[in-house]
Amino acid sequence: MPEVGKRKPQFGVMRLIDATGYRLPLAGFVSILHRASGMLMFILLPFVLYLLEKSLTSEDTFSALKSLASLWFIKLVILALSWAYLHHFCAGIRHLLMDFHIGLDKDSGRKSAVGVLAVSLTLAALVALKLFGVF
Repeated sequence: MPEVGKRKPQFGVMRLIDATGYRLPLAGFVSILHRASGMLMFILLPFVLYLLEKSLTSEDTFSALKSLASLWFIKLVILALSWAYLHHFCAGIRHLLMDFHIGLDKDSGRKSAVGVLAVSLTLAALVALKLFGVF
């Protein structure tokens, strides 16, 4: 006989207000970052194409953009775009493998999520070191 006053656990749609005690699994976090990185690249694509077009018009504009790219804030923007591309690429490979029914169980999903984060952050760190002149 069910106890009076105890609520039965409910399953279904998680709402933002109800999510305060919910802990997102690492695979879900990587999936959200995959969407965010794709959105960042999509939004900034017209600006990047504009800068590419301007850099190809003359040597003077190329030199001006090159000096602009030496500013630390612009380097951070370039680093953010580089991370977005690298993370989106690595997570995309993970999703392609999952489309082929590889790594669908919980343990494999967690390992592949860790792999995506490790590879994309390592590559982004290498880009940062190159951008800021360490090598």
